Amino acid sequence: MSEGNAGEGGGALVTSISSDGRDDPPAAFDLKVAAGDEGGAARIWVANHLFQRDPVTRAARALSRTERLGAALMAVNPFTMHPVQAAMAAATLDEFHPGRVTLCLGSGGPADLDTLAIPSTRPLKAMREALEIVRALLAGEKVRYEGESFKVRERSLATGRRPVPVVLAASRPRMLELAGEHADGVLISGAASVEFVRWCLDHIRRGSRGRPVRVSGLVYAATGADGGMVTRLRRLLAMLLRQPHHQHNMDLAGTRVDQQRLRAAVAGGDWAAVEAAITDDVLHRHAVVGGPPEVRARLAEYHAAGLDEAVFAATRDAAQIKELLAAVHPAR
Repeated sequence: MSEGNAGEGGGALVTSISSDGRDDPPAAFDLKVAAGDEGGAARIWVANHLFQRDPVTRAARALSRTERLGAALMAVNPFTMHPVQAAMAAATLDEFHPGRVTLCLGSGGPADLDTLAIPSTRPLKAMREALEIVRALLAGEKVRYEGESFKVRERSLATGRRPVPVVLAASRPRMLELAGEHADGVLISGAASVEFVRWCLDHIRRGSRGRPVRVSGLVYAATGADGGMVTRLRRLLAMLLRQPHHQHNMDLAGTRVDQQRLRAAVAGGDWAAVEAAITDDVLHRHAVVGGPPEVRARLAEYHAAGLDEAVFAATRDAAQIKELLAAVHPAR
């Protein structure tokens, strides 16, 4: 897939889908893959979360069931999978399905790593090392690397060079700049406002210095006809926006939510209070909701802000994917 200059918003907006390992057992996953393929999605981003379903296996399944749809491993954590192993997985998938594989690295959630007693106090340094190792291996180089977190002693991949794009999941200034400097692309987390996407692009440009970097973003979306999905989005947005690191995202968008009350409501299972806190105004600032014209118009705003690829996230099932892709690609 072609890469664009960070922040240009040039060309048509690419739309993709995603799958969370918690919600999609095999039959549901296969239906999502088929819906994405038939609806014109570029690729499926397969989530990687501890104790959920394995993303490499699921990516292989998706690639084997279609001849066009790409697959992105999202986001492989170098603290739980060594960068060499991540490069091996991506390169091997690319051998079987050339040109259809993307490797996304990310530092993951500290709470998840805590369950394995894995420290993650310096993710930036470790991520820089992981990016450098993975890119060198995928370039076919014999790698000797003496890092603080990772070491490689004069080895290369048996696959040789594999042109797999390497993406970094990032939302903080220094990680965004690192992505601009070393990665082929950036993945911005879900619930990002249009204003936050612009802010991210500023930091990506600082690192890229004009180098082509593709900007993808997880976008929570629902068609207006699906009231159940809209209710689900309110709860999902609450789970994200209650986190302290989303305060800047909300400030940029002009969103007014009391995070302390929202955290208390989520912790207490008071879903009526949660849904009341995530008003229509909050919903429209941090998600894409409405009929087909509203969906297309909102996605155009994200594209103008610099997003090259919108990845529909938290979709409930194949029917919802079909509706969203039909709204974006009515001719299909």
